[in-house]
This record gives sequence, structure tokens and C-alpha cells, in this order.
Amino acid sequence: MIDLLDYNESINHLLARYGVKFGIYKNGTFKEQLFPFDTIPRIITPEEFDELNAGLKQRVDALNMFIGDIYGEKKILKDGIIPEEFIFSSPGYLKECEGIMPPHGIFSHISGIDLVQAKDQSWYILEDNLRVPSGASYPMIARSLCRRAAPQVFREHKIVDNRNYAQMLREVMDYSNTGGINVILTPGRYNAAYFEHSYLAEQTGAVLVNNSDLTVKGEYLYYKDFHGNDVKVGAVYRRISDDYLDPMTFKEESLIGVPHIMDIYRKGNVAIINAPGNGIADDKGIYYFVPKMIEYYLHEMPILKNAPTYLPFYDEDFEYVMEHFDKLVIKDVAEAGGYGVIFGSSLSPEELEKFKETVRKERRRFIAQEVIDFLDIEIEDNGEIVPRKADLRAFVLSGEETKVWASGLTRFSRVPDSFIVNSSQGGGFKDTWVLSR
Repeated sequence: MIDLLDYNESINHLLARYGVKFGIYKNGTFKEQLFPFDTIPRIITPEEFDELNAGLKQRVDALNMFIGDIYGEKKILKDGIIPEEFIFSSPGYLKECEGIMPPHGIFSHISGIDLVQAKDQSWYILEDNLRVPSGASYPMIARSLCRRAAPQVFREHKIVDNRNYAQMLREVMDYSNTGGINVILTPGRYNAAYFEHSYLAEQTGAVLVNNSDLTVKGEYLYYKDFHGNDVKVGAVYRRISDDYLDPMTFKEESLIGVPHIMDIYRKGNVAIINAPGNGIADDKGIYYFVPKMIEYYLHEMPILKNAPTYLPFYDEDFEYVMEHFDKLVIKDVAEAGGYGVIFGSSLSPEELEKFKETVRKERRRFIAQEVIDFLDIEIEDNGEIVPRKADLRAFVLSGEETKVWASGLTRFSRVPDSFIVNSSQGGGFKDTWVLSR
């Protein structure tokens, strides 16, 4: 990849110029920073992608069925596969979504599934992100700049073209659309992923809107265009969280939501992408049950593995976690972005006992996982090629059929031996090449 390495600095300069950044709030202040790009790609063989493709489609199909079941007949609870109290105590469960069936029964239209590859080449799923998963825009624009900088590299290597993501997303929006235009609802300029909102709107032909651009009138949702005309909206790809989506249904203090949008959504007069209430399926505690969901709904064995996981909620798992605390990674189910992740081995004896006591008092709040030794991948760091830990966020789109994007967001740690790769924690990203046959 010497040709691409030669362009590392110039490509990062262009990414900065085009505003390819992410934002974080720290100490009450919004701060934008660059998402460092490394030009050495992660390479996935055709055989590896075949396994990922089949396993990810299987998993997302089961998760969609699970969400529909939880807000519908609740068969999985009646059959004792998942404890009732585990569902209704989840912060991701929204009673306001009970009985709502979105267009075509699709809840998670865009799923971001986080995986790691162990040193034995096995893939493990770490998390399912089904609410507002972000990150697809970064490999999209990075691949475009790499093609422009070193076109010969892409002529010489058999790489699956990843420029179809926008078309895949457009097809999902069109399929779910109830009649009207497609819009992407952003909370505004100071959102962490604002670059992505605007970029995806440009690429898909959807209209980028703020809540002030949308109004519920009668039974439908309308967008006020530049000429002052009301244009009917059929699909809203919302990039704001459930809590702030509709102040008449959720947080009444929300200033970024659309009043009464839930009323017309419940009636089937607009599609909301992703559906409200999906948080029940990406609760880190519910993750434990996904292999059981696949067997229950699809009558198949899971193709991809969960990381070995323990639920302190169960007495047997609780005892195991207490005995092996210093060898496990403990995750707070309500946290995201790499926060709330504690490696037991990093704690002092006093911190260990204190944390154990917290888990003892709030057993539903935590999961524990075996530490998977990620495969190291090469990055360029100050002119040297060095190994770093990395994960992969795969994007699975559900419309008329479920499709896995032959690309993805590879995030890596810039700190030696660190397992935390999130952008908010200082990580970088690289392109993901799926090789063609």
C-alpha cells in the first residue's frame, strides 16, 4: 500500500477541509475534532465476507423480529426465553411504542453491528447498534479521496466498490416511504455527527431538515420548502434520539423534536427510520440473548458468535463474575461510545472491591465479558508502521430485503495495547476493503 501511504497527509488535509469531523461535549462545552484517517486498509477476503454477510443478515433479521414481538404479542417472554423483568426494566423499552407496527414490519432499517476479529481469525460480535448508528459516511468519503489520490491502486487490486451505500440507503427509505419525500432530520450544526447528516442527504437526494422545517397538519407530516409550500413527507430518517423525537410523547422539554409526529407514525402515515423503541434490542444486557433469539425466531444456529458474556442478573453468572472480576471486562448497559467499560485487571484492590459492591447492588445494570485479544492491524504512526487494536462496524440495511454493505468502518486505537477504539476516546479510522473474487 506504499502508493496510498504516500498520500496519508494530503488525504487527512482534504478530510479536514471538507469538514469531516465529529463533535464531543466535554465539561459542558461542544468541541469538534478531526477523525484521523489511516490509509493502510483493513482487508477482508471474499471467504470472510461470505461468513459475515450470512451471519449479519441472520442476526439483524432476528433482531427485527424480536422488536416486533416485544411491542406486539411478546411470545418470546411467554415462552420463557427472556425474563419479563429483564425487558420492562430496560431503559431502551418504551411503553409509548406498544402496539405500533411500522411499514413492512421493519424496525431497524440501518443496523450498525460492531465486531472484532480474534487472533485465531474468528469474528465476535461485541455490540448491536439499532437506534441511530453512525459512521458510514467516513469510509464513503475516505474511499472517494483515496480513489482520486491513487487511482492505480484500485485498478491493480480487486476491491468491491463501496460507492453503493447511498443507493442502498435510498432504496430503504423509498421502500418504507408512506407517500411523500424523504427527509433526514438533524438536531443541528452542533450534533456530533452533523457532517454525516449533511453528507448522506447530499448523496441520497433526501432533504436535510431541522425540526422547525417540519409540521404535523391533520393526519400527515409536511416540509416547508424554500417557496413556502407544504410538501408531504413520507419517510423521516431521524438522527435524534427517541427521548427528543416528539415533545408531546417523550421529553416535553425537547426543542429539537417534531410535536405530534408519534401520533401520525402510530397511524401509519409516515415512516420513521430507525423506528422509535429500538433501544430494547441494543441494550447491552439484551445482547446476551441474541443467539437465543436466532434459534427461537429463525430456527437456525447462530453463524456469528457473541463474545463470551455473563449476566450478573443470574445467580450463577453473578458468582462467576465475582470470582473472576479481575479477568473480565465489565460494561454498564446504559453507556455508549466506549464509556462505562472497565477492565477488571486495571483496578487497584480497593477499586476492585468498591466496583464489586456496585455490581452486587445493581446486578441488572452490568454485563461482564471475557477479554478477546483482538487481531492487531497495521497503522502508520509518525512515519512508522505499528500494530494497533481495531474493531469493525458493519452496516446492515433492511428494506425489501436485508443487505450487508460490502465495506464498513474500521476504527483503531492510537494507544499501544488499548482496546478502546471509539472516536470519542481518541481513536482513528481506516477504509475496509472487501476483496472480490
